[in-house]
Amino acid sequence: MEDMTPRALRMLREANLIAAEDTRHTRQLLNHFDIHGTLLSYHEHNKEKMGPVLLEHLKEGKNIALVSDAGFPGISDPGEHIAQTCIAEGIPVVPVPGANAALTALVASGLSSTPFFFGGFLPKSRKNRREKLAEWKDIPATIILYEAPHRIIEVLSDIEDAWGDRTMTMARELTKLHEEFFRGTVSTCRAHLLEQAPRGEFVLVIAGGTKVEEAPTGDPLDAVRRLMADGVGKKEALQQIAKVYKLPKRELYNRLVKEGVEDE
Repeated sequence: MEDMTPRALRMLREANLIAAEDTRHTRQLLNHFDIHGTLLSYHEHNKEKMGPVLLEHLKEGKNIALVSDAGFPGISDPGEHIAQTCIAEGIPVVPVPGANAALTALVASGLSSTPFFFGGFLPKSRKNRREKLAEWKDIPATIILYEAPHRIIEVLSDIEDAWGDRTMTMARELTKLHEEFFRGTVSTCRAHLLEQAPRGEFVLVIAGGTKVEEAPTGDPLDAVRRLMADGVGKKEALQQIAKVYKLPKRELYNRLVKEGVEDE
């Protein structure tokens, strides 16, 4: 309740209709602030049916406030669908800033925020989840994921198998009454949950990957000779090739001396 802003409250009071992911929770919110609005149910399982209904109301000139049950509209919820529909129809979409679990967790994690990658919920199927983790393994950015309590332990196991034991922060029930953070690595977060049964929705903030470049194949001396044949001095050629092949410059120099290679 404390994260509600004056602007958000004004929008709710001025709306002709309020589309809610969970009308029961939203009614509690409205009652708390003494707002008496007409509620419509709009969620993941009825968005195909209710989307056109909301669109017709909007075309009639009505203002509709969209309320997410436990998050920010459009972020891993059906708000994305109605926003796309409105934009396609030329209907204005007005975002109202508010509490957001992903950004809250990122700020508190201590991990780099530039850049970051938001992956939302991983696939429920373990096969599809592992494929997605393999696809995202080398992303050079802090990765933010959402996860449900009944899958979190298995998901952390899959993450460790796919990405290794990376540094991470695990956040629970963000922007809610029982907000918690646990900082460590993938394995220590999983061990923590094995001791303390997971409850509530989780946000995982995980260090990004670093792609390891493979050294080129072939004899590095041949590469040195080619550079020297193109007019590059021996010292410069050694320096360039030692860096590319990740070899000590002295090692290449000794081999060149042994073979009697001179500057050209």
